Amino acid sequence: MRKKMKTITSLLVLLALFGSLLAACGTKDEADGETGGAAGNPGEASTEPITFTLFSADPSPNWNNMQDAVGKAITAKTGVTLDAEFAVGDPKQKIALIASSGQYPDLISPKGDGGLLVEAGALIDLRPLIEEHAPNIKKVIGEYMPRLQWSKDDDSIYFIPTYNAVNHQAFDAGGPFALQHRVVKEAGYPEIKTVEDFENAIKNYLKKHPTDENGNPNIGLSLTADDWRIMISVTNPAFQATGAPDDGEYYIDPKTYEATFHYKRPEEREYFRWLNRMNAEGILDPESFVQKDDQYKAKVATGRVLGLIDQQWGFADGENALKAAGRFDQTYGHYPVQLTTETKDRSFQQTGFMAGWGIGITTSNPDPVRAIKFLDFLASDEGQVLINWGIENEHYKMENGKRVIPPEIQERKNNDNAAFTKESGIGLYSNYTVRYGDGVKDSTGNYYTTSFPEQVIAGYSDVEKETLARYNARTWKDLYPKEDEFPVKPWGAAWNISKPQNSELPIIEQQVQDIVRKRIPEAILAKPDQFDQIYDTMLAELEKVNSSKAEEMMTQLVKDTVELWSE
Repeated sequence: MRKKMKTITSLLVLLALFGSLLAACGTKDEADGETGGAAGNPGEASTEPITFTLFSADPSPNWNNMQDAVGKAITAKTGVTLDAEFAVGDPKQKIALIASSGQYPDLISPKGDGGLLVEAGALIDLRPLIEEHAPNIKKVIGEYMPRLQWSKDDDSIYFIPTYNAVNHQAFDAGGPFALQHRVVKEAGYPEIKTVEDFENAIKNYLKKHPTDENGNPNIGLSLTADDWRIMISVTNPAFQATGAPDDGEYYIDPKTYEATFHYKRPEEREYFRWLNRMNAEGILDPESFVQKDDQYKAKVATGRVLGLIDQQWGFADGENALKAAGRFDQTYGHYPVQLTTETKDRSFQQTGFMAGWGIGITTSNPDPVRAIKFLDFLASDEGQVLINWGIENEHYKMENGKRVIPPEIQERKNNDNAAFTKESGIGLYSNYTVRYGDGVKDSTGNYYTTSFPEQVIAGYSDVEKETLARYNARTWKDLYPKEDEFPVKPWGAAWNISKPQNSELPIIEQQVQDIVRKRIPEAILAKPDQFDQIYDTMLAELEKVNSSKAEEMMTQLVKDTVELWSE
């Protein structure tokens, strides 16, 4: 079946290429059918208006239908406008519906559910398009091109990787254990290394300040468990706080590559036991497992939540509201919290460049060549500077050969980010292109992105800088274990590995999720003497749904990835 589907999609690509060549013969603007741009390809791509439909599994709350400054510039350069739809809640059901319908958007970014589209034959093999029409994409990916191969048994390229940037070097930390600056200040800027340290800082502040200035009760710690967000705020921190890297729902043995659902690890039981005690002592927000994500962000925006366990992007809307109101002492710092002192936070353990999650062109696309040229423009030096920095002399200026963000623009980025993003479009298009990561410089000696040490620090408030100074640090990353303390993971990250959708694996994984999302909140909210009984029930239920078989299948996929990436 797959062979038949690949034949069909290959024919569609050939027809599209043939059509493009015919068009090129008839129009001066499309001579040679090649795209122009930074890579120096001959000829110019058509800028005739065309609209592509797009579905993205990631929400984009500031999307402005490409009527922002960057969007307008992209359309002027390419002629392309995106008619975009974004997922609400867990996108898996929507992706499954799209896959089964046979009616696809022109472009699609499905995150981890791309396998559903591949099995449905919904995607074009991009390899011939990249070879013929995408010199910028080829240039950026470079030596990592083999990693774009879908699987060991299928050498097609279905997605341009957009979620993992090439040669990325992180310069800042953004989670998951966050404390308001006023909390650590009140405690005298204590060492925040363990959950006990984290807990004590919160308790110390609550004891002295049980309510805010309006008499509303302060909240020690709030979580969000709304749909898939339960993974980010509740379950993932269990492996992060117990010295494991981020492999999604699995723990991967670094020596044997054996995969285990990470909740089965004894040390993670103890992390959830700690949350159980925090609940029993009234520190945990009782609404943590019933509030919707918007309610959670609104609660953060009140300034009453002293501690969070979440990634910064998850609560940024609420924090940005605090910044806009000038309440900087109620914004958050990030700390490498562990259950005990025996493990290290592995937030910065390197994965190497990972393909997998990205944007694909479907068989419904009316002009795949035009689509790949659009994506290729975004990958060009001009495109990357545009989506990261914005418009020259509007969002940045050149001073002595360096790109510089004017103070008034930086102030808006810091304190009025949502409105600024919607107007400027900066940051809205990164998930639609392969690109260089933070720390990489272009041919002019400037960084491709605006996230480099000096600019990161420029984005901090004075309160944030004061907190960091008290910890002898310049950035939050300075508090964390460094990259070179850990080996590079040869499988990248398990969450990024493509999984066969026509197997038992996704079925078992869904059953596991259904159990975990029910039992872990139940265990956390139970009376302490009932915790173990509930946790044991969960483990028994995981075995009943044959979780061990899923682990065996995932183990093989990890081994296959290591083999493929080693070639």
